[in-house]
Amino acid sequence: MAGIAVSASPAPAPSFGRSSVASRFSPVVGPSANFRTQVYGLRCWITAKLKLRRNLQVRAEDKVHDWLKVTPLTKNITSRDARLAYDFGGETANTSSDTLDSSMDEKSLMHLKLSPSETHPPVLKEDPVLFDDQPESAASLSIAVIGATGELARNKVFPALFALYYSGFLPRDVGIFGYSRKTLTDECLRSMIEANLTCRVEHHENCDEKLNEFLKRTYYIDAGYDNKDGMAKLNSRMSHIEGNCAANRIFYLAVPQEALLDVALSLADSAQTTQGWNRIIIEKPFGFTGLSSHRVTQSLLSRFEEEQIYRIDHLLGKDLIENLTVLRFSNLVFEPLWSRTYIRNVQVIFSEETATEIQGRYFGDYGIIRDIVHSHILQTIALFAMEPPVSLDGEDIRDEKAKVLRSIRKLDLEDIVLGQLKDNSVKVDRYTKSMTPTYFAAALYIDNARWDGVPFLIKTGIGLMKNRAEIRIQFHHVPGNIYRERFGHDIDLDTNELILRDQPEEAILLKVNNKVPGLGLQLDASELNLLYRDRYNVDVPDSYEHLLVDVLDGDSHLFMRSDELASAWNVLTPVIHEINQNRISPELYEAGGRGPVNAYYLAAKHGVRWDDD
Repeated sequence: MAGIAVSASPAPAPSFGRSSVASRFSPVVGPSANFRTQVYGLRCWITAKLKLRRNLQVRAEDKVHDWLKVTPLTKNITSRDARLAYDFGGETANTSSDTLDSSMDEKSLMHLKLSPSETHPPVLKEDPVLFDDQPESAASLSIAVIGATGELARNKVFPALFALYYSGFLPRDVGIFGYSRKTLTDECLRSMIEANLTCRVEHHENCDEKLNEFLKRTYYIDAGYDNKDGMAKLNSRMSHIEGNCAANRIFYLAVPQEALLDVALSLADSAQTTQGWNRIIIEKPFGFTGLSSHRVTQSLLSRFEEEQIYRIDHLLGKDLIENLTVLRFSNLVFEPLWSRTYIRNVQVIFSEETATEIQGRYFGDYGIIRDIVHSHILQTIALFAMEPPVSLDGEDIRDEKAKVLRSIRKLDLEDIVLGQLKDNSVKVDRYTKSMTPTYFAAALYIDNARWDGVPFLIKTGIGLMKNRAEIRIQFHHVPGNIYRERFGHDIDLDTNELILRDQPEEAILLKVNNKVPGLGLQLDASELNLLYRDRYNVDVPDSYEHLLVDVLDGDSHLFMRSDELASAWNVLTPVIHEINQNRISPELYEAGGRGPVNAYYLAAKHGVRWDDD
């Protein structure tokens, strides 16, 4: 969808072109983005060179607190700058490429053709909207993105935060903090964020102004190589921006699993506020095995309360998932049908065309079972099959989801199909050269009174013919249907079906039987459809926006609790162990196809026919 892209010119404030179509956030691409990235990289390089020159010329006997003694040489240094220099190890918070460290001696300044009195004024020449460190008001909410320079943070988290800021879901005095081990400055982080943003808004009003405000309240913390020290610096910076006011903090841990505990425990010890609540967001996958997941959970719970931990799966932030409970519990026509009495089978399908864009090393290590099935698929089934909760409170809903997960029958190898994308091109990632499955299909059963005997068929894979994300509910045939002969030999044609679809286009479809207009009696299976694009003239928010709002509100129903996590692993760990122990080879399938043929035999075994149309 079309968007309004940030101008390639780094100064003055970014300009925005006109567009008649609202668009989602997407990375800025093309020559302008490349030029802008080069300019930002040059500015960051100049800043780094100045810092290096400073470090080489600082005398051995100099100490950090000597910053407070050089004020006579640089009369333009304010008390705020001096205080920041002390707090952050001799580095002022304003780190533009024109800023010179006041700890340089006069010889260094002369080498750069600057007099001591000229060291600080260049800071004042920077755009105060973008680069002035002093916030106009203390932050009532601080959001720290740990792993700020990673792909997830750049392409998803920061754009989602800006969308929420523009729409008013974040307070205007919010503080956004980027934390990473790369040696960057505030300006470099702002430039990196700006290069990946477009305005995905309905009216595009004041977009440049909002972007400037957002970037102005964004700060960078160099973590170094010790997270304990890094988190202490983060806490100091956040405290400064928050002032003496009470403030809440959210920490988004966009870090690899191997770094999770070190980051989280250091954060717990050194970066939590005592003047408000603290919440941490953890990205999937949640462990490699049931045992490793349990160890991580126990370590986290030793420092955090359960209600502080939000295990995020962006696929659960889709409207499709939210509609599961809305459609069922707010419509009398559906709630009485939601059981084995009327439902013959349920199909949960999630497939992707791409095989390269979002996978890489992470997917190769964890595979589709740990990546998609463990969280997204099982959580979808739990939300679909749960008993009515006492209320919409997150804990009440999670209580019911946990019961469903504990009721899932042990998976047999005979009821699963593994597939792997054929490596026909150098573009296909390296996970295809191992035994890692890229496709998974299975038949699940829930052993409780409501769902006894109803097969839940799941199918997920990458490199398939099209992107699909949907839930199909097929109902039983009408007992003694007097119109049965009108459908011929294919009795599946008269099956009522409810379809909740997120991709390829968001829709709710109900398949019913009706008479074709005209003389005679000819029956047809038609779809009553609610297409979102036709019914709602609104821009659908990104799933990260949805889930971040839930974290802000303290709504936990789309996030896995520790007992849910353990129950999901109890379902999958035995079958993963059997697959590894028996060295079961996945069935190869072609890119752009329907997937392994054995998936169709699996469905037929359980009396189900996949609908791939």
